[in-house]
Amino acid sequence: MIGKLKGTIEEIGEDHLLVDVHGVCYVAFCSSRTLSRAGSVGEAVVLFIETYVREDQLKLFGFTSALEREWFRLLQIVQGVGSKVALAILSTLTPSELANAIALQDKTSISRAPGVGPKVAVRILTELKAKAPAFAGDSSLNIGLKQELGEGVAAAPVADAVSALTNLGYSRDQAANAVAAALKNGGEGADSSKLIRLGLKELAR
Repeated sequence: MIGKLKGTIEEIGEDHLLVDVHGVCYVAFCSSRTLSRAGSVGEAVVLFIETYVREDQLKLFGFTSALEREWFRLLQIVQGVGSKVALAILSTLTPSELANAIALQDKTSISRAPGVGPKVAVRILTELKAKAPAFAGDSSLNIGLKQELGEGVAAAPVADAVSALTNLGYSRDQAANAVAAALKNGGEGADSSKLIRLGLKELAR
């Protein structure tokens, strides 16, 4: 089983990288985000690998981080999500954006990925809701608040502040991050007007 490749980029295709590892070239299928970040032909690259072995094929999928690979695995436990759709989702959303979308129950963000219809998006949000905090990466500290918002059980001042910021044109994720930071600075008892004011300061940074 191949877990990681360290080598030189030999070729960049539409959906894959050809990586030369001491004279042996491996084809690793990648998300468009990974392809754009991997580098240029002739440059060194490190890919975290998920190996698929089937009766008629052996296929490698490559990722620039272990967290992205974990999301690739996680997405495929959802009915209707195979490797192609999982790569499409990871081409559209970063791991932290995906975790945030699931926590906020944001079907629209998930549905932006090619091949993800409304029913599949709802299944992803429902089946992975409990797993999002563990796979949130740098955004894990704010996931609890976002889950409360997504489930409609957030405290009224918090929900009102997030709503006000989204009405000003910020995304729900940006608004939730700003209000989460505002809660740390303003305290749990802050009213909505204070949270909005502190949230706007965070967004202006």
